[in-house]
Amino acid sequence: MEDVPTKLPTRPGGYDCDVLVLGGGLLGLAAARALIRAAPGLRVVVVAKEAGPAPRRSGVVHSPIHRTPGSREAEYALRGAAELAAFCAAHALPYARTGELVVAGERSDLPRLHALAQRGRRHGLPVRELGPAQIARREPHLRGVAAIQVGATAVCDFSAVARRLAALVEEEGGRVRYGARLSAVDRRTGRGVAVRLDDGTALRARALVNCAGPHSARVAGDTLPARLVPFHAEFYELAPGRRALVRGLVQPLPDPARAAPGIHLARGADGTVRIGPRLTRETRDASAESSLPTGTARLARRQRRHGALSRRAFTAAVQRLLPDVHPRDLVPAPAGVRARAVLPDGTFADDFLLASGPHTVHVLDTPAEAAAASLPIGREIADRALTILAA
Repeated sequence: MEDVPTKLPTRPGGYDCDVLVLGGGLLGLAAARALIRAAPGLRVVVVAKEAGPAPRRSGVVHSPIHRTPGSREAEYALRGAAELAAFCAAHALPYARTGELVVAGERSDLPRLHALAQRGRRHGLPVRELGPAQIARREPHLRGVAAIQVGATAVCDFSAVARRLAALVEEEGGRVRYGARLSAVDRRTGRGVAVRLDDGTALRARALVNCAGPHSARVAGDTLPARLVPFHAEFYELAPGRRALVRGLVQPLPDPARAAPGIHLARGADGTVRIGPRLTRETRDASAESSLPTGTARLARRQRRHGALSRRAFTAAVQRLLPDVHPRDLVPAPAGVRARAVLPDGTFADDFLLASGPHTVHVLDTPAEAAAASLPIGREIADRALTILAA
């Protein structure tokens, strides 16, 4: 796949493209393809700072069991999983409906586990409640007093999905450029958006879609309804000789007192077992947090500290689920950063959050299921951009 040339040809009206999409992850690529399919002939360019379409994702297609039945996030998760399964089947990409265990480690957790099972049934999900003997038959090395089996959870190769989406964007008339980062946005002309990339390339577009996170939102300079704070998360993989310790997908019963996610064990489509996240105290961009109001910044630091674990404490937490794991079994895997939208009252947005600026759509926050729901979410992003073009 070839990159967009450094100097794009000048288009009628002085625009290099109709829509410039920042971000080469699943959402950016899905939005770009949705734009092309909704308006054939639309000139769409995707610019990504990464070297290629290889998102760092666990490969888990989450069910909406932790979401409120009937909520928008739940609908995205259900619809997105069905569409992703169909997409993978149509393009011969790996996809397997494996199910998942949600495990209670203590007897005091049983009422919350039962309530979660009831919520899953209200979603229409296939849910079974399991005792220790049934857990052992499915995951012999796992420790837990009880669990629920959620049959709707699946695994797929998100990197393969991203590569195929990128190829389709180009096959259908769009362009994808990698290894470029936004450095400036200029709207002084009053028409469209002019952007400059860090290699000096200048592009003019009628509309801009930002799926690239906090850096691009700040560069654009728009007044947003939330501040974006990047959270750094480290992941590990089980050493190749120890992968048999985990057969499928496992997560602990979420602790309502913790804002941070619990440790997940995920056997991917390629047989690797990914464990994490381990949140660290630092962010990749301290200026994002320093620019927050004092109370909001304090809450963001407290939330991150609450989930932060030393390597030793992280290993101990994994061993509570998987007692046979030794520290040497945990091999560092690529880390990730997820930007969270912090609202003016100091709370985290727990919804799909879009914002608009002049000729611009910003994706500020997405549900945890966003990777699996990227196809329907991409269409909503595309609809917002098309509204800008029609104005």
